[in-house]
Amino acid sequence: MAGVIYLLLTPVSCLLSSCDNYIDITPKGAITVDSTSQYYELIVNPMRCYNPAAYWHLTDDAWAKESNILGYENLSFHGINYTFNEKADRTILSDNNLYENMYAYIMRANLVIDNIDETQGAADMKALAKAEARTFRAFDHFLAVNTYAKAYDPATAAQDGGVAIMDHYTLEEVPVKATVAEVYDFIIKDLEESVALLQEKPVNIYHPNRAFGYALLAKVYLFHRDWEKAKTAAEAALKLNPTLVDYNVIKDAGGVARYTNYSHENNPEVLSYHWMGSGWTTEQAALYYYGLISPELKALFEPNDLRYSLFLRDTGTSITSWFDYNSGGAIWTPATTTNRFTYMSVGLRTAEVYLILAEANARLNNLPEATNYLNQLRAKRLSGNETAIATPASQVEMIKTIINERRKELLFGFNRFFDLKRFNLESEYAKTVTREYPVVNASETRPKQTYTLLPDSRLYIIPFPHSARDKNPNLTLNTNE
Repeated sequence: MAGVIYLLLTPVSCLLSSCDNYIDITPKGAITVDSTSQYYELIVNPMRCYNPAAYWHLTDDAWAKESNILGYENLSFHGINYTFNEKADRTILSDNNLYENMYAYIMRANLVIDNIDETQGAADMKALAKAEARTFRAFDHFLAVNTYAKAYDPATAAQDGGVAIMDHYTLEEVPVKATVAEVYDFIIKDLEESVALLQEKPVNIYHPNRAFGYALLAKVYLFHRDWEKAKTAAEAALKLNPTLVDYNVIKDAGGVARYTNYSHENNPEVLSYHWMGSGWTTEQAALYYYGLISPELKALFEPNDLRYSLFLRDTGTSITSWFDYNSGGAIWTPATTTNRFTYMSVGLRTAEVYLILAEANARLNNLPEATNYLNQLRAKRLSGNETAIATPASQVEMIKTIINERRKELLFGFNRFFDLKRFNLESEYAKTVTREYPVVNASETRPKQTYTLLPDSRLYIIPFPHSARDKNPNLTLNTNE
């Protein structure tokens, strides 16, 4: 491809040009890109966004306002997933541009990787740009394979259907679906060859830094069950950025409405800016809809846990439109916006790196060290003198403790959905999720029922959207629908 290209833009915040074999975005205008520095800036996208409509309610952490579910039990991802309805036809639904956005971001990365060497500019900037683009490309392939395919299982990954690997920029080829093992191999290769080339402090926060690269590599290794490598990569990430925000400081200042030091781009825990919904300007609106937690998750928080008292609530007139009183759950407080505190439910934070290190050490049977990392995190999240836990007596109990800590720390986004999928492969941690519904709107004509999500439910694999399958016959479903 020639050094001068035209980047197509869309009028929406989740932009980007795309491969018309499997994505359909209408172009608006054109920008000439012909220099190394311009290609480098293409990597920056402050509105990298991921809509959780297709998966959020498939967890034991999720809750919903019942009026958003009643009547939709067979018609929408929200209704189908909330009632764990395997009889409904998900194949005709849209995933609200989740798949489209992932692959649009991948194509943007490929545009840089494939073309920057032909431009006029410094060789070191070209190498850096390719490393950053490959890091983001790995991130989106990781999200895609964990959303639309089975969790990585060493015994079956070489046969399990995965997702399309897009390793170069093309508007003509019809991509072929790879196996789960092949996708992970691709992700790991991209990261292993790129992370050390990333800058510790890029020109702005929307370029991936080295701490993020190592944190992402640690997460991928964890899901790939490479415990020692996950530990090493996570240690490298923490060496670069060990920062944890002390929630006690926020509490002592009067809460997030009064203490705004961690607003917008100023949260030092945030390693990458990837938003739930359609960007930072609307993430709060997304949290009104997806920011509800279940009674089960609510019960996990200890009385002195500031993660609950600062950020969640179950009373107050400001939440009436989004929350059912007396349902037993809670909702992310409307007082917490990006103008006051940037939480980052999709992108990586250092808090997750501590949890990765805890789990990696537990898997390696180093239980005291696993406990140490949990307690470092808890000291910044709980108030008072009683924040530390004792080392559990067994590896299984240690990992169960880590699972619960992950649930309290990594709210919203993909986190619990991905965790349920991977832990369901192990009998010690596999979970049958149950939910009673409706709670507050139960009647004789619509009585309260118990719905069940089994560990091996096909609902855990989101079907490729029909728009993508229509354009690419290679995207056969990874479920039996």
